Amino acid sequence: MNWTLEVVVVPVSDVDRAKAFYVDQLGFNLDHDTAAGDLGRVVQLTPPGSGCSIVIGRGIVPDMPPGSLKGLQLVVNDLERAHAELVGRGVPVSEIQVLGESPRPTRHPLDNVGFVFFSDPDGNSWAVQQISTRA
Repeated sequence: MNWTLEVVVVPVSDVDRAKAFYVDQLGFNLDHDTAAGDLGRVVQLTPPGSGCSIVIGRGIVPDMPPGSLKGLQLVVNDLERAHAELVGRGVPVSEIQVLGESPRPTRHPLDNVGFVFFSDPDGNSWAVQQISTRA
């Protein structure tokens, strides 16, 4: 039996502002934006190529303080290209950082150890890691 993580709730203060950030600046796909009458609103967004989505909203998603989610991580196979894309989309992103040493030889010096970091408008923090091949 597979156990797949497919949705993570990201707490935000302004659903429209967060939706614009994730779609327009990060390039996430908008899966749906559903209003549930007086109950609230759910917006589901998926990073390109990912099997896991994020959900933002109000009313019918768990109540967490905006900006309280830390350490979300995306994985790419070309960190330099991802960094340039984020910069080009106006995302305030860190410079590429190398954290530690890879536990095994890799094809690229950034594999497993190359990261960039950014936060959404509410302060939820994200890392982007390079993994171009898996063992």
